[in-house]
Amino acid sequence: MATQSNNSLRIKHTITGAVIIGITTIAFYSSTNQASSQSPIKQPLVEASLFVANQPKIQIAILLDTSSSMDGLIDQARNQIWQAVNEFSRAKRNGIKPTLEVAVYEYGNDRLKKKSGYTRKVLPLTNDLDKVSEALFSLTTNGGSEFCGMVIDTASKELNWSQSENDIKAIFIAGNEAFSQGPMHFRHAINNARSKGITVNTIHAGSYKDGAQTGWKEGAILAGGNYMNIDHNHKITHIVTPHDKRISELNVKLNQTYIPYGKQGQSGRQRQMAQDEQTNNISSGLLSERVKSKTSSVYNNENWDLVDALEKEKVELDEIQENDLPAAMKPMSKPKRKAYIKQQSEQRNKIKREIVDLSNKRDAFISEQKLLSPHKNVKTLDKALIGAIHKQGIKKSYEFK
Repeated sequence: MATQSNNSLRIKHTITGAVIIGITTIAFYSSTNQASSQSPIKQPLVEASLFVANQPKIQIAILLDTSSSMDGLIDQARNQIWQAVNEFSRAKRNGIKPTLEVAVYEYGNDRLKKKSGYTRKVLPLTNDLDKVSEALFSLTTNGGSEFCGMVIDTASKELNWSQSENDIKAIFIAGNEAFSQGPMHFRHAINNARSKGITVNTIHAGSYKDGAQTGWKEGAILAGGNYMNIDHNHKITHIVTPHDKRISELNVKLNQTYIPYGKQGQSGRQRQMAQDEQTNNISSGLLSERVKSKTSSVYNNENWDLVDALEKEKVELDEIQENDLPAAMKPMSKPKRKAYIKQQSEQRNKIKREIVDLSNKRDAFISEQKLLSPHKNVKTLDKALIGAIHKQGIKKSYEFK
């Protein structure tokens, strides 16, 4: 397939019954224009942007117990969110890649208001994954009462859940105290969630047997979800590879291709860089996982980055006020502005191709190392998230390849 520009292409056709308008979501090889007798030169896979009518969604609400015994659980969430994102980015339904939205709640913390049932919506459903990372790093623990039914019901009612039966709508609640605590019984909360097509998955931070005896397994069965247990005190280690340094260097260049605009422009850029730094402070290996996510279609900054916003038809360039443009673009003529944005987009895709190539090599290196690890079978949060979404996605014709 010949290389295609993803800046201004408009197409309209039908794929497996879905009407596609704009740039189709594809992973493609670019090739040089050579005589038909020659084989095309393949380059690393890069995902194009999406303009899909009725594009499928994966919506996930993560409900974390932040009582005093759950520091390990929160650490796993921070350490493994990008591994889970990378897995979800592989999903397709009828050949179309879904969008990914994530919400975060905390519960069981004495700092929270009693009248709310000691629950708090940290982040509503959003496709801004930097906000998800920021939310997870903001959590702290404190002793409290863990009302599972209350937080499940709150998330079911408060969040903007999809109305489509084809979308994956999943709540993941993780904790270690009895599932039946609080003024609202979990059976009532789960019935409310199921009436909206939401699947509730329970993750007991402790032994399988203890979770089964304290309601966590019953809750999952009633909800049609997965019951899982994890070792929340297992400290996550990230394998450092020979490719991490170059991936980090490319990430700096990748960030330079973002064009902040509007009221959220500077805060979005600062958040992106802050999450790079916080992730890197944990491990260069974890940063590499995050940078891999930044090459996928689910990493979306249309609310503050002009390249993403134009490609996803969030805005029209001619409609943006000059005051909402970055300082470097204000003196430019309209044709120069368009040329500048196109240049940044092309540079971004070039950098992404190299990151994807290095990420593939890094994954191969890690796979070999994990075979030798004594901890390869330890149950952790990312395995719980990925396993449940795979199982529930297959029921709705999703593929993860």
